Amino acid sequence: MPFREINSKMVEATVVPGQKMYSQRGAMLAYRGDVSFTPNIQGGRGGLASMIGRRVANEVTPLMTVEGSGTVMFGHGGHHIQVIGLSGDTLYVEADRLLAFDGTLQQGTMFMGSQGGVMGMVRGQVTGQGLFTTTLKGHGAVAVMAHGGVVELPITPGRPVHVDPQAYVAHHGDVRNKLSTALGWRDMVGRGSGEAFQLELSGNGAVYVQASEEKL
Repeated sequence: MPFREINSKMVEATVVPGQKMYSQRGAMLAYRGDVSFTPNIQGGRGGLASMIGRRVANEVTPLMTVEGSGTVMFGHGGHHIQVIGLSGDTLYVEADRLLAFDGTLQQGTMFMGSQGGVMGMVRGQVTGQGLFTTTLKGHGAVAVMAHGGVVELPITPGRPVHVDPQAYVAHHGDVRNKLSTALGWRDMVGRGSGEAFQLELSGNGAVYVQASEEKL
């Protein structure tokens, strides 16, 4: 794992020759050594298809390619930072929550409606979160941002986890998501979280939940 947590709002990454990292633009706080930062127009290892997908999804969060030899300190907006390690599985996270990640990870885009059906689409329309979610797959580490701290909740077969959609940060594993509501369609208008909506995650994996519902 290339990230070392300095405190809850700063991480340090080791950059080595021949390996790339990607970070959100403006995330670099300081660095040591011979390190370069260049704008990335393809959105990581996802290539052109990933870039197009993110533009369609309205998730054109600028990325910087980080390479060279040295160490870099990352942070952004005073947000809490959570480091997530991947061992071949896929992490689902909104693009604007990405702080930095290994260049070895394959980036893509998933349409939330493909798992949640019509209700997955409603999640994006009503809660203000994207219909599309960025995916990162492979072996490596990801640093994501959240408000007020993060807790990891395990998801096990037969024991789904229900999360306020606006408190959702990311999830990984063999997990399906479905948006449900305790209210009727008339009552849903103008309500985006809490009792009105619940994001149900079932299967086998984990979900990361932030302490605050504030949107990044």
